[in-house]
Amino acid sequence: MIEKWSKQIIQNVSNVIQGKQGEIQLVLAAFISGGHVLLEDVPGTGKTMLARAIAKSLDLSFRRIQFTPDLLPTDITGLSIYDRSSEQFQFRGGPIFTDFLLADEINRATPRTQSALLEAMGEKQVTMDGTTYPMSEFFFVIATQNPIEYEGTFPLPEAQMDRFMIRLSLGYPDTESEELVLSKGQVKHPILDLETISDVKAIQDVCNAVKKIKVSGSIHRYIVSLVQETRNHPSLLLGSSPRGGLATLHMAMAIASIEGRDYMLPDDVKRVFPYTVGHRVIPTIESKIRRESIPEILKKILDKVPVITE
Repeated sequence: MIEKWSKQIIQNVSNVIQGKQGEIQLVLAAFISGGHVLLEDVPGTGKTMLARAIAKSLDLSFRRIQFTPDLLPTDITGLSIYDRSSEQFQFRGGPIFTDFLLADEINRATPRTQSALLEAMGEKQVTMDGTTYPMSEFFFVIATQNPIEYEGTFPLPEAQMDRFMIRLSLGYPDTESEELVLSKGQVKHPILDLETISDVKAIQDVCNAVKKIKVSGSIHRYIVSLVQETRNHPSLLLGSSPRGGLATLHMAMAIASIEGRDYMLPDDVKRVFPYTVGHRVIPTIESKIRRESIPEILKKILDKVPVITE
């Protein structure tokens, strides 16, 4: 069921985002496993359209917040306004009360404003003036940032980076895909004709089915070994948190279900590990001098740590 459902979603979104089926699959896997996504890429590569296309395919509400230095926390969460007729303060929810939230250029806002997302991302609720307001069960954040532009930005602290299940980049399309972008967008944007593929009941069934994927004890030990190796590796100053291991587990379960299996393989772990752990580690100064990239370091870890079998 999940395999057919996910293929339909990925194919539908691919009508808007050309040649990026693998990246679409990863974002969809993060969504059905209850995580959030950090997209790091240069402008114009389709980050906003990806979020809109998935939300429209799933028939879920979508809101976009443009993060700027003068954005306030209440601009995101909402605030209490005095109602003269009732002579009471009434809470008016902000744009965070939606299914899909695009936090565009999140690193342009101040740390105080960035932190307004933390409770919502972790617990799907917002607390204002001592009152807790529940959010959508499908609440999903796609945050974007430009990795090559630093002027006027506030880099996300490690604690906030850790709240994202995965970090990935769309990158530029290949020649054939870029030609399709031009031909399909010549008259109007293809997202205007995008169809709705799913409904709330189907999404609930998929999310529940993902939780039932069989995971052996050897897979658990393999994930723990990988995470612990990041803490001991000489090229890394800071290793992954335990949340990184959980993210790897849940993402791998989602990938297994999308591939049509009711059990998880070590290859599923290897597939998602660079995306679930890459933003949770910090390289040493020496490795930066050697120009070792984080993907290269994580590949060495994957090559070093043996797959644990029963």
